[in-house]
Amino acid sequence: MIPEIFLRFATDILGETEGGLTSSEIINYSTDYAVQYDVGIPFHEYPFEDVPNKRTALKENIKVFPPEAQFTIMRDLCDLPKFLDNKAAKDLKIKLISRYGSLAQGVAESINESLIEETRHWLAEFPECLEIYNAALEKWSNNIHQRNLLDDIRLALELLLKGILGNEKSLENQQKPLGEFIAARNGSKELNNMFLKLVDYFGKYQNTYVKHSDNVNDNEIEIIIEIASSFMKFLIKIK
Repeated sequence: MIPEIFLRFATDILGETEGGLTSSEIINYSTDYAVQYDVGIPFHEYPFEDVPNKRTALKENIKVFPPEAQFTIMRDLCDLPKFLDNKAAKDLKIKLISRYGSLAQGVAESINESLIEETRHWLAEFPECLEIYNAALEKWSNNIHQRNLLDDIRLALELLLKGILGNEKSLENQQKPLGEFIAARNGSKELNNMFLKLVDYFGKYQNTYVKHSDNVNDNEIEIIIEIASSFMKFLIKIK
């Protein structure tokens, strides 16, 4: 179950007076989900009666859904275009996924979505890289083009390194500048060596199973996405 205190926290953000959902949007989205899940909702027309504000109406509507649906509804609302630049909504989505991600439905939900959302957040200042990263995740979520999605992940990491390190080197040729970059930011020798070795193996894996072949092991795709995501998040944070 998702505790009511978290529902209140979430709907205070999603229904916030200035940048949140309007009363009509709350009605429209609530009604759409009610039809989708065949659930009756208490507040489906305006004005809202017996509640102090629209945030409470949204909370009471979400409360009547089963936990899995509550998770999906709040995650979907966080992804609305109006919340694209809303830091509170982004943080809410990360909290939602990290605490209640087990409620997510679908095969692709086994990936570490909290890590994915944090990586997307950090990639915002690298739009070209973010676009390719999102394309890979879209293929993952639809379980299609496994080889292509790993190509996309490799390219996203390569572009990020080029942007951060200020060069046009391929992934395989970034060892020296990458090591210098980490060391210059007080990275420990052990972390630096470990990170460079992981990047080296990541590149070799891609060359062996993806770039020059079509022998992708479906069971390994998830960990490759998560490793690359961790790489990118780490690099941007220390930048």
